[in-house]
Amino acid sequence: MNQLPVLDLLASPQWSDYELLDSGEGQKLERFGPYLFVRPDHQAVWRRALPPARWQAAQALFQPAGGEEMGGSWQFRRPVADSWPLSYRGLKFLAQMSSSRHLGVFPEQAAHWDWMAQQIQSAARPVNVLNLFGYTGLATLAAAAAGAHLTHVDASKKSVAWARQNQALSGLEDRPIRWIVDDALKFVQREARRGAQYEGIVLDPPKFGRGPKGEVWECFEMLPALLAACRQILSPQPLFVVLTAYAIRASALSIYYALGEMTAGLGGALSAGELVTVEKSAGRVLSQAIYARCGRQP
Repeated sequence: MNQLPVLDLLASPQWSDYELLDSGEGQKLERFGPYLFVRPDHQAVWRRALPPARWQAAQALFQPAGGEEMGGSWQFRRPVADSWPLSYRGLKFLAQMSSSRHLGVFPEQAAHWDWMAQQIQSAARPVNVLNLFGYTGLATLAAAAAGAHLTHVDASKKSVAWARQNQALSGLEDRPIRWIVDDALKFVQREARRGAQYEGIVLDPPKFGRGPKGEVWECFEMLPALLAACRQILSPQPLFVVLTAYAIRASALSIYYALGEMTAGLGGALSAGELVTVEKSAGRVLSQAIYARCGRQP
C-alpha cells in the first residue's frame, strides 16, 4: 500500500502589523496596522471568544451580498484612511479598502514568502521567478529582495500599479522586475514559444476571473492546462513551484496530485496542506487557503 500524503498547516507568526484577534459565528476580527476590520469567514463556525464591545471597536465591517464569492459592501463605523502603510520583515506596502473584502495583502501568504526567499538564497546562482496572478506584488517583492529576477503577471492594471507602488515603498526599485498586464495562460504559452525558462513559479489563481481582454478563468477547468504550460517553461533544474488556491471547496490533496504530476521527474520535495492564521484570543487555527509546493529545500 502506498504511503498516504501528510498535509501540513503553515502559519505566519512573524507579523507585527497584522493579527487575527478573534473569530466565530461566520466572521473574523482582524487588525491591519492601526485599524480593526470584521470580515466574513464561513469556516469560523464556533463561538467568539472576545466580548461584543471588542468587535464593535472595529472601524469597518464587510457585509457580503450573497455567497462566498459574491459581492458586498463595507459598512463604516469610524473613519479609515484611503490607504495606509504596513510592513513585514523589511517589505513595505500599502493596504487599502476596495469594493471587495480584500485589503491588498493576504497575511497567511507570508509563510510562502519566507520559504521562497530561503530557496533563492540557498541556490547561490541566478534565479528567474515567474509570479502568475501576482496581485499587489508581495510575493514578487519577497523573491526580488532575496536576489531573484522576477516576472510579475496580473490581468488587472490597477493591481500591477499597486504592486509598483509597493516596490517603491520597499526600496526595491533597482531590482530586476518585469511588470506585465496579461492573461496568465496566454502569457505562459507565449513564453514557451519563446523558449523562456524559470527556476521558480508562483501560482495563486482565483476561483473565477477575467483577463484584460475578457478571457474567462475557471480554476477547476483551466488549472490542468496552465500547469501543463508551466511545465514547458520550468527549468530542468527548478528551485520551486508554489500553488495556492482560495475559496475552493476541495482538499489540498487535489492540488497536491496536480502539482505532483507537473513536477514529476524534476526532483525536490512535494508538500501540501493549508495556510492558516492563529487567533490571539483563543489560539484557534483558522484555515485560509489550500496549497501545494515543491522545492529543493524543506
